[in-house]
Amino acid sequence: MSSALTDLFPLPIVQAPMAGGVSVPQLAAAVCEAGGLGFLAAGYKTADGMYQEIKQLRSLTGRPFGVNVFMPQPEYADPAAVDVYAHQLAGEATWYEAELGDPESGRDDGYEAKLVVLRDNPVPVVSFHFGAPSREVVDALHRVGTFVLVTATTPDEARAVERAGADAVIAQGIEAGGHQGTHRDVPETDGSGIGLLSLVAQIREAVNIPIIAAGGIMRGGQIAAVLAAGASAAQLGTAFLATHESGANALHKQALTNPLFVRTELTRAFSGRPARGLVNRFLREHGPYAPAAYPEIHHLTSPLRKAAAQAGDAQGMALWAGQGHRMARELPAGQLVEVLAGELAAARTALSGGGVR
Repeated sequence: MSSALTDLFPLPIVQAPMAGGVSVPQLAAAVCEAGGLGFLAAGYKTADGMYQEIKQLRSLTGRPFGVNVFMPQPEYADPAAVDVYAHQLAGEATWYEAELGDPESGRDDGYEAKLVVLRDNPVPVVSFHFGAPSREVVDALHRVGTFVLVTATTPDEARAVERAGADAVIAQGIEAGGHQGTHRDVPETDGSGIGLLSLVAQIREAVNIPIIAAGGIMRGGQIAAVLAAGASAAQLGTAFLATHESGANALHKQALTNPLFVRTELTRAFSGRPARGLVNRFLREHGPYAPAAYPEIHHLTSPLRKAAAQAGDAQGMALWAGQGHRMARELPAGQLVEVLAGELAAARTALSGGGVR
């Protein structure tokens, strides 16, 4: 990784931006103070809501941090398929005594307004998910001193990230919890994907920019493995979801290690885009029928998910989690960073021959 970007955070540990109220300022601040790079998630927030969280985070830490932005999505959804899915969800609406959301509630997530805020009130790092921004957007952020990161799930996507002028690529393996950051979402992407170590190796040969590895990382030994494979840092989401400062619903945190939830699966059930979550009733019953329609399905199911959380019913919630979810540790975020750093140091010593005789 470029020395200037590396200097922002002493430890090669990045807290993934988790939208939906998980990556709150308190979490990002704790990670930053411990030597990692904390992130806010601007997804599903207004531009002003994002700005208010940035101000709050700045009041909690003077260390560098990042903000993640969702790319606007092209219109490819079949309205008829969305209507059919809405009909299938009618029973859920009755059960939770909630109205289905309006699938036409907006496609761009306030993208342009958020860019204005980030240019007028620069932050150290901005990352993009669901596609690569234009070269003009990247150049504009560079002019105000912001480093730019972009998620990629394939070598071809990583090449697009490099062409856009980004400072680093976030290589997201299929193991990752939450939404896959594919640049183009089509039905054929369901269930497909590249494992993280293989992806890091392939992207390492495809581009010349630094790599941040993401996907199922829960221990310092795994961080050592991706660094050895060619990454410059590791991004962890599910590992921080269970921390004290995380804004995740208590039911979500508990579900990570609850024996009732034994595995994860990629699904379109909650949002219309492939996302990895714990397999629960909603995912099992509706996943096979959910169309490729993001953000339409996200808007449609949003009231149902909120109602399920309010009812204390984890079986109706989107329990995003990576494949390593059973390894989650309920610790303060700063302490988790320290533990991970210690495990990383021990793993590096072992790899260098200073461990096992």
